[in-house]
Amino acid sequence: MLTAVSDVPRRMLAAVYTGQQRVEVQEVPTPEIGPGELLVRVEACGICHTDLKKIEYDLLAGPRIYGHETAGVVVGVGAGVSRFVPGDRVVAFHHIPCSRCFYCERKLYAQCPVYKRVGITAGFEPAGGGFAQYIRIMDWIVERGVEKIPEGVSFAAASLVEPLNTCLKAVVQAGVRPDDVVVVMGQGPIGLKFTMLLKHAGATVLATDLSASRRALSLELGADAAIDPRSEDLVVLAQQKTVGRGADLVFVAVSAPGIVESAVRVTRPGARIVLFAQTSEKERIELAGADICKDERMLSGSYSADVDLQRESAELIFSGQLPVERLISHRVALAGFEGGMALALRPDDSSLKVLVEPQKGIS
Repeated sequence: MLTAVSDVPRRMLAAVYTGQQRVEVQEVPTPEIGPGELLVRVEACGICHTDLKKIEYDLLAGPRIYGHETAGVVVGVGAGVSRFVPGDRVVAFHHIPCSRCFYCERKLYAQCPVYKRVGITAGFEPAGGGFAQYIRIMDWIVERGVEKIPEGVSFAAASLVEPLNTCLKAVVQAGVRPDDVVVVMGQGPIGLKFTMLLKHAGATVLATDLSASRRALSLELGADAAIDPRSEDLVVLAQQKTVGRGADLVFVAVSAPGIVESAVRVTRPGARIVLFAQTSEKERIELAGADICKDERMLSGSYSADVDLQRESAELIFSGQLPVERLISHRVALAGFEGGMALALRPDDSSLKVLVEPQKGIS
């Protein structure tokens, strides 16, 4: 038995990736759901760089509908679903692990084969689907990957729960201490989330970015200092804050030639360096072995979300402890998706997080 609101259209609009770096707004069938599934009307979906990379480098064949930072309203409930009803406001995670395999036993959820399966679609091969008016959430995601949004919390803020989770995972894995002096390289939407989380954890935060407006915002959101690495010496700053030792921890939240090498130079022996933006297989890093071995630095990577932190990441936003909505600079309708994608790919001094609002401009 399917419970649904009566005004769900049979067809909808979606930004469809057709291949060869092309995205077209098309009319497509509204997804149909089965037992244990949800149909959700998408109200907000963030444009994430992982999706942009797939489009820019044609990593997966079209047609696909991307978008995975999704918040919306339940409009259809499949048989057997008891936790949700039409009208519920929800945020959904598109990956959920099995919790039984070799990797899950070691809490390496992003390496779980089930986790790698996308459990949300707006049609075609499942790819997240948030750049569409409606999404189908599959049963294993409904069971463990959907959180209700409290009244008073905007869909825009709620859409940032999933990307915040990915940053919280890295902070938890790094074992941040309140007396740590931490460098966050890059103050884009991800770097600014790191800044807020680290300040919330009590650390001293030193931020870097090329953009004056992003540096200014990082100071407002908790950074103790924010510098332009082209004209100011990060190594000297870190030493000043640590009685000459160097930073305890670095989060590399942007990708640029030589940036990991810079992260090593700014740290003390025994420091931790977390790579968060180095997702390209083409990127190469050249380090002196002694910088890691003899100086006992820990170099690690962190990728994607952690189901164990799902509730905590939601509460950090729902409670208002982290003002994530300040990161949103642009909101576009599906008709403006191409412009929103261009802004997210090549941000200017005024752009940060770009949201797609699929119901916007629809009569």
